[in-house]
Amino acid sequence: MKLTYYGHSCFSVVIKGKKILFDPFITYNELAKHIDPAQIDADYIFLSHGHADHIADCVSIATRTGCQVVGNWEVHEWLNKQGIEKTHPMNTGGKWHFDFGTVKCVVAQHSSGLPDGSYGGNPMGFLFTTGEGNFYYSGDTALTLDMQLIPSWVKLDFAVLPIGDNFTMDVADAIRCADFIQCNQVVGVHYNTFGFIKIDTHEALAAFKAAGKNLLLPGIGETIEL
Repeated sequence: MKLTYYGHSCFSVVIKGKKILFDPFITYNELAKHIDPAQIDADYIFLSHGHADHIADCVSIATRTGCQVVGNWEVHEWLNKQGIEKTHPMNTGGKWHFDFGTVKCVVAQHSSGLPDGSYGGNPMGFLFTTGEGNFYYSGDTALTLDMQLIPSWVKLDFAVLPIGDNFTMDVADAIRCADFIQCNQVVGVHYNTFGFIKIDTHEALAAFKAAGKNLLLPGIGETIEL
């Protein structure tokens, strides 16, 4: 499976030829100035929650591409009010069979509000089970014991986890999460975008290695094989 990183928590994967984009926040990310969101294609956008640093470019990309946007009920309703009609609402604990595979929504311990200040519903993580590989995108979250349930649902090939601390898990908690979910291949996100979440990436890589795990930190715009 190919994963392209667009900065912060925004990335895309291609599954069965379908381009799946997550939490698009590019235009307002100073570290991603060389990325043109108008050049990003998508068949689906998955939104973990409604905060601006996860949803800012969603409306423009969805309008241009005509893709389907998946998020919780409140995000779905908000998008409909923005003129995005091709949405699929989900919520924690539910699953749906898409044309590329099955997605289950899982607990994310965080907050959620929409850019206009309205209620953003439950934040979520996503478990993808597909014929080309299985992965977990946690969204913004604290470490939670609920993560121990994940191996009972799916055997993971990789996980995408926040490591920036302050608003989410730090590196140590992300390593413990990797233990809970029984997955040693981790793509780190939600770090270094702004002052609150700046980390020492060399220390992060070393900590994962010492724990017997592989932390991948692709450059913004870089595509990696998983």
